This record gives sequence, structure tokens and C-alpha cells, in this order.
Amino acid sequence: MVKTDKSMGQKVAALANELINWRRKLHSFPELSFQEYETAKFIAEILRSIEGMDVKTEVAKTGVVGTLSSGEGPTIALRADIDALPIVDEKVQEYCSKNEGVMHACGHDAHAAILLGVAQLLGQSFKKGEVKGTVKFIFQPSEEALDEHGLSGAPYMIREGVLDQVDAILALHMCPWRPVGEVQVNDGYSMSNVDVFKGKIIGTGGHGAYPHLGTDPIWMLGPFLQVVHGIVARKVSPLDPAVVSIGKIQAGTASNIIPSEVEIEGTIRSYSSEVREFLVKEVESAFKFVESLGGTYSVEVELGEPALKNNPEVNRWIVDTINDLYPEMNIFKSPFGLGGEDFGHMTEVVPGAMFFIGCAMPDGIQRDLHTPTFDIDERCLPIGTAILAETAKRYLNGQVRLMNDKHDWKVV
Repeated sequence: MVKTDKSMGQKVAALANELINWRRKLHSFPELSFQEYETAKFIAEILRSIEGMDVKTEVAKTGVVGTLSSGEGPTIALRADIDALPIVDEKVQEYCSKNEGVMHACGHDAHAAILLGVAQLLGQSFKKGEVKGTVKFIFQPSEEALDEHGLSGAPYMIREGVLDQVDAILALHMCPWRPVGEVQVNDGYSMSNVDVFKGKIIGTGGHGAYPHLGTDPIWMLGPFLQVVHGIVARKVSPLDPAVVSIGKIQAGTASNIIPSEVEIEGTIRSYSSEVREFLVKEVESAFKFVESLGGTYSVEVELGEPALKNNPEVNRWIVDTINDLYPEMNIFKSPFGLGGEDFGHMTEVVPGAMFFIGCAMPDGIQRDLHTPTFDIDERCLPIGTAILAETAKRYLNGQVRLMNDKHDWKVV
């Protein structure tokens, strides 16, 4: 039988004001991907105040990793992302963004505050000798954007060895479509592969009064759009999550000039690797279609982060913890959608899972992710902190484990 830390609720309650203050501090001073210098400095300062914490900065350029260890034993990692988005904050609260044009519109400020709270709680547990093993607190930069090499923060952290010797990894995400008191979990594929395409439809262009003397890429665009939008509608099984969306079309300089080319950019989303490969080929074929209309084309597809695949065993740990700590909490089991999450890189390397925690404010106003009005009900902060801390403790104490686990330890 799994033992629950009965004092966890009291410990987290005592941290509630600090969690809110940390979150608001981070929300007030957001920084873009791979520019999280002050954010990292703030996080490292708090981590260094925890007895026994080893702190490394400038990991994956601007990330921070804190480590608590008693020596031998299992190793678990907990991850939070720390970057913000290029969005103007339209809130009027005192903690709204002070950095013009930059905003924590995806909850990364809350993720980081929660992980700092978990570090405080587990720091106390290590100090008291209540747990054995190692915990890595990963504050990852650049979840939202890719650098000039086409990489986000997660693959850099993996390359730098952050997940070496890690047995399992946990993360959470703000969920503005659910209120506080609800969580969403899902086994297997839960968020999508994220790929981007950039292409051109090329004609000769010409004078608007004499279209018959040239080839018109604007005219070719119409049939091309029908082909693209028909890929998912008619070529992919309705049972397979998939999306091809065009977000940018650019052409022309004047009303009487037929341009020589049309630039097109879009995104390709999928869960399975088979569907991913199929969609990429179909998008390339859609561009090739314009040759039948007298045009030529160019197209490049950039493969982004992989689909987030949650490990069912790790998910079970999380769900059992939630049921024990919060018996009245509603747990919904369904995928999180076709948004991207570079935590998928990490769950490809070690068993792991991410859950979504309800954070919708109680006024009934929808504040979606990546919007200028995004905000959270801060009552979710202690809940997320307790769930992650208790789940990590159970793993360190051998109360939960993975199949074929290499460790052999006794239940504390």
C-alpha cells in the first residue's frame, strides 16, 4: 500500500504566498526564448537558498538545473519551461508584463513557480533524511521557439547530459479550459508533432491588363488551397489526429501587377510518425500540383518537436497521487490537443508524463493560451506543487516504480 505524506497539504499551504509572489514576479518580467537571463538569475538565487542544492546555470544557453542527492538510489527529474511569448499583455493587474511586447501567455511563469515550490519541499525532505536518491529540477529555456539551428531548449538540455542517469521525468502544464479542481491526463500520444512548411508558387507575372501573356501564381493559388485543405479532409482517417493549416500568404506589390510568385507558410500537426510522414509528402505533392497549371514551385518542410508521448506507468503514479491527495478532484482522461510541446523530446529519452492542471479563473471569461488576456486562478499553484512533490517522493522512496527498474531499494 502506498503511503501518503499526510502533512503535504500543510507544507504546501505554508508556501502558498511564496508561490504567488514568485509567479507574479516572473509574470511581471517575462523574457523571450534563449533570452531568459534575469529569469534564470532569479530561479538560481532561490535554488541556492535550499540546503544541499547543487545549481548549474547557462545550461542549454540560459537554462538552470538544480540537483538534490543523497547518493545512491533512483533518480527522477522534474521539468518546467521558463520562456515567454512575443505578445502584448492586455491585462490591467499590477503584475502585468513590464517588458513591452513580451508576455507569459502560456503559463511558464506558473510552471517555474510550482517547480521552485517543489524544490523547497523536497529540500526539506532530503534534509530530514525522508528520501533517498536524486532529484533534478530542470528549468528549461526556449520551449516556445527554435533558434537558428532549428532547435528549442529541450534537445540542447538532452545533448548536454541533463537526462543522463535519469529514470523518469514529470511535468505539468496550465489548462485554461478547466477550472481549479480538475486535471487532464492521457496515456500515449497527447500533443502533436509540429512541422512547418515554407513554399512558393512561381509564375511569370505580368501586367494586370494582359494576364493571357504570362502565368499567374495568384490564380494557381486557388486550386492549390483546395488541394492542401483536402489532404486531411479526404486522405487521412478521421480516427487519426491531423491538421494542415496555412498561416501566411504573401504576394504582390500593386493592383495592376500580376506578381511572379506567391509565398506560403503553414503548419503540419499529427500524432503518429506514419501520419506525420504522409502529411509531409502530401504537402509537397500539393505544391507540385501547380506544375499542371503552368507554374513551378519550391517548398521546404522543417521538422519540429516530436509528439508528446506520455508513459502510462508514470501517468498512473500521478493519478494515484492526485486521488490520494485530492479525492474530490475531477480527473479527465483525453489528449491535450494538437498544440506542440518540446517536452516530447524528453519523453523520447526517458519514461515521463505531463498532466494539465485546471487554472481557469472563476469569472467565466475564457483566457486561452497564447492570447493577450491569458491569466490563471492562482489557487492552482499549491495543488500542482503538492502533486509533483508527492509523486517524486513516492518514486524516491520506492513506493512506485517502473517495470524492469534497475534499482533495488526498500520502501521507507
